Amino acid sequence: MRRNSAGTCIALLLVVPLLAGCLERGQSTMVNAGGDDDDAFCRANNVKPGSPEYIACRKDRDVQRANAQSRADSRQRDLGEYMLNNPVHP
Repeated sequence: MRRNSAGTCIALLLVVPLLAGCLERGQSTMVNAGGDDDDAFCRANNVKPGSPEYIACRKDRDVQRANAQSRADSRQRDLGEYMLNNPVHP
């Protein structure tokens, strides 16, 4: 019985660091986690790669993504503050 619990403990020690990465908040390891493809979006608008219009298109997409992330972070903060300030309401 003791040997089984030791094996379980070792298995847990090996798995926990792998799962800790799942708890990390922030941008995922994928470049575009939303599934959108900036290159395909800009090319669909008949913009050639390397042109100033293409660069502007990619920058606009980056700004849109950053703004969306900022709004999501703000909503998350607001929810946390609401929950702290109103503990009676579920």
